[in-house]
Amino acid sequence: MRHGILSRACLLVIGLAFVAGPAAAGAGHNHNTDVAQAKTSEITIGAQPVAGKITMLTGVGGFSGGNVAVLPGPDGLLIVDDKLEAFSEKLAAALKPFGSGGPRFVLNTHWHFDHTGGNTRFADAVIIAHDNVRKHMAVDQEFKALKMSIPASPPEALPNVTYNDRLTVHFNGEEIQLFHLPGGHTDGDTVVYFKTANVLHLGDLFFNGMFPFVDVAHGGNALALARNIDDVIKRFPADAKIIPGHGPLATMADLKAYLDMLTSTTMHVQNAVMAGKDLKAIQAQGFPEQWRKWEWPFISQAMWIELIHQSLNK
Repeated sequence: MRHGILSRACLLVIGLAFVAGPAAAGAGHNHNTDVAQAKTSEITIGAQPVAGKITMLTGVGGFSGGNVAVLPGPDGLLIVDDKLEAFSEKLAAALKPFGSGGPRFVLNTHWHFDHTGGNTRFADAVIIAHDNVRKHMAVDQEFKALKMSIPASPPEALPNVTYNDRLTVHFNGEEIQLFHLPGGHTDGDTVVYFKTANVLHLGDLFFNGMFPFVDVAHGGNALALARNIDDVIKRFPADAKIIPGHGPLATMADLKAYLDMLTSTTMHVQNAVMAGKDLKAIQAQGFPEQWRKWEWPFISQAMWIELIHQSLNK
């Protein structure tokens, strides 16, 4: 992401400041104004041990981009995702305690600017992602759902190793398995599994405790997202630790609760459509009370209903 669109990006992803919890912003706040007034200098990057050698880095005091996984060791550093461009130097500083020099490997879970913004800063690394990530990053993009334009990334920020279905990286004594699950959050989502540590990084396939954003214009689909999460639950160990794209560190119990929400809310919209209701009527009715608590400043229940509705037409 270029500096010129950072302020717009932050405005659009204000709700992601849930590092302090979605409720922390407080009812009745103008969240866009909050972010516009927030100073990047006031946001720090905190570290949380996960399991084995894996640490999660996340924004503290505001939104800095998606959660980052760090694997240090004698071979150097490997990271998963690298936040917004404006936080590249803070991320580099947060990585220093894990070893000298920058990352040798950067794995991008998908193409969005809040997960690939540090690619330019870490351009000396081998950057790995799904084929579609490079395709999207290489050209200007119109983010119609968010009413914004995203310029093409500079050549040095593009992934220089891409894959189609799966890939394995052996590094620091860890077996890192990359799996592509199609059509969930985007058409280029990667699940990263650190086999020895038994840790998953799900990127934005998983918004822990909140309605997700689904990029329908770039191949995402709410129904496919539910199928993908069901696949993850069945494929990986029940005691795996899970780093979500956004939100706190999670367990399989959290992921199952998320799947329950996805399944129930998508079915709710499907049934309403089959009963002849249009989008506005479904939004006016809303979800049953148990699912309303999943909304947050960026994705209200009305927006989640709209994303599901769009997915039904794909």
